[in-house]
Amino acid sequence: MKGHQYFLSEAVAEARKGQSEGGIPIGSVLVHNGVIIGRGHNRRIQSGSVVLHGEMDALENAGRQPASVYRECTIYTTLSPCPMCSGAILLYGIPTVVIGENKTFMGAEDWLEQHGVSLIRMEDTDCVEMMTTFIEDHPQLWNEDIGE
Repeated sequence: MKGHQYFLSEAVAEARKGQSEGGIPIGSVLVHNGVIIGRGHNRRIQSGSVVLHGEMDALENAGRQPASVYRECTIYTTLSPCPMCSGAILLYGIPTVVIGENKTFMGAEDWLEQHGVSLIRMEDTDCVEMMTTFIEDHPQLWNEDIGE
């Protein structure tokens, strides 16, 4: 059975894909019963989008799912989810979020936990290094993406 590290590595692959496209290296996968049903990466720059964060892209690419499916999913994300992505997680009733890292950015983790979402914080060094390097090399893009 594939574990958290495997699925997080798939989210990291998505983040690296986004970075290779000139975007922000944040990736996500949506997993249902051990199968990835949606994958995505931050595509705000590539698509000129205001909402295509990694988690939103993964949800979009999963297509329409019954509420019962979302309630059995785990979403993996390389970076702590922002309030927008956390809102989508709550809206669809996704019960578990696996977070690659929250050192470079602390999202709405308290809010998720207050609403009963289980968080698994991996403190993944690859995720931390990827974001730290990106923020140092592209502070203007990072600040634009997080609304500063």
